[in-house]
Amino acid sequence: MRHIMVMNAKGGCGKSTLATNIASYFANEGATVALADYDPQRSSLDWLDRRPDNRPEIAAVAGFEDGLRHAPRNADILVIDAPARSHGKELTNLVAHAETIVVPVLPSTIDMQATTTFLGELRSVGKIERKQAKFGLVANRVRDNTLIFDDLDEYLTNAKAPYIAALREAQNYVRAYTRGLGIFELPEYLAWPDWDEWEPVTSWLKSKRSQP
Repeated sequence: MRHIMVMNAKGGCGKSTLATNIASYFANEGATVALADYDPQRSSLDWLDRRPDNRPEIAAVAGFEDGLRHAPRNADILVIDAPARSHGKELTNLVAHAETIVVPVLPSTIDMQATTTFLGELRSVGKIERKQAKFGLVANRVRDNTLIFDDLDEYLTNAKAPYIAALREAQNYVRAYTRGLGIFELPEYLAWPDWDEWEPVTSWLKSKRSQP
């Protein structure tokens, strides 16, 4: 079973949005997928509660301490929505359950500063140091042609980590979430710009570059 974790110690950066869309992407690719929600807000599990029966099934896994014990053993991929404010021992324990980590970053000075601290701590985790897990960065909820996106783009380019993609701020994510769908399950005429932006993310996740 492959473990893909979406995490950043900074809250409100869109971890659940990325986790649910990654899970739905692989489910629609024919993989057996489980989605673990370790965040007390339960945003990913709330999304699963809304998911229509006629869409590819995604198994729900709740809880941190013993949650993975309840993950389906036949799952090909387990996507983990990590909690915010994870530091120290908790961060080390979380990373122990992942081979691939996706770090979303919002276009704000506060988020960039917080991410600098988080990446420094993440790099110090033994599993990352030993290259037994890999991580990549995603600019999230961006607006093109804004000064703050230019700042974020430069920051991530110079972050000495894979800068995978930039995802725009769009109502399509709200439309999809409220219906229990992923962005890939919306009509093409509506969501094709977002599909194009996600292509580098899905390509990276399927490549050896994202796996130890």
